[in-house]
Amino acid sequence: MKTIAASVGKYTSLVIASIVMLLPIALIITGSFKTNQEFLSTGAFTAPENWFNFSNYASAFSRGGMLLGFANTAIILVVAIVGTILIGAAAAYALDRFEFRIRGLVMGLFLLATLVPGVTTQVATFQIIKALGLYNTHGALILLFMGTDIVSIYIFIQFMRSIPKSLDEAAKLDGAGHLRIFFQVILPNLKPAIATVVIIKGIGIYNEFYMPFLYLPNPNMRPISTALFAFKGPFGAQWEIISAGVVITIIPILLLFLFLQRYIYNGFTSGATK
Repeated sequence: MKTIAASVGKYTSLVIASIVMLLPIALIITGSFKTNQEFLSTGAFTAPENWFNFSNYASAFSRGGMLLGFANTAIILVVAIVGTILIGAAAAYALDRFEFRIRGLVMGLFLLATLVPGVTTQVATFQIIKALGLYNTHGALILLFMGTDIVSIYIFIQFMRSIPKSLDEAAKLDGAGHLRIFFQVILPNLKPAIATVVIIKGIGIYNEFYMPFLYLPNPNMRPISTALFAFKGPFGAQWEIISAGVVITIIPILLLFLFLQRYIYNGFTSGATK
């Protein structure tokens, strides 16, 4: 009886958690098919009169400049993710494979940096970006996003420890240097870790609103996270179009997650147990 009660409690809690997580998405999808008058006059749980009303999606895509927003997002995302992977994997390679006196200190400084709230350094960061001439360019966001974090480094380190050092030694016997070992031996064996970092960092960059709004005053330069702001004005908001835009923005990151989920789960599991 205790086992049955435990199973019932476990699955009940999972069902409740799933409903809580999926309910906002269901409300957004429902609202995206409503007209403006329908959205304002009916309840949030009321179904739309026409489930084939795609005018909100057309308005969000055209008037919101979402195609340009997706293009800007793709540029920033790809360059920043590649830079993050190279920097994070290289840092992990140095910390795991090389013996030096201040290795513990470096790890401690990485951890200390994560404890400093990013908002407290925005004034200094803005002045640096301005001095570099990167303000109102994609380079500002790429440079800021490219900086890796301690989570990425830890993920790479945990996976790197599972790669036998004998592979490094065999490569050295064949005349390979550290750069060749890193790119031809280490990186190919870090695919699950790379997939994990891609989705974690990618979702963060994809959803970031504050930094694009701060460093890119030109609307034509902004990524998709700020595109829907065009439908929010001082006299109200077109929530039915915003809902349709939210659904559109969810689709790419959802497809990316479904494509990489196998590697992501392997990444978290291996990183937690090794």
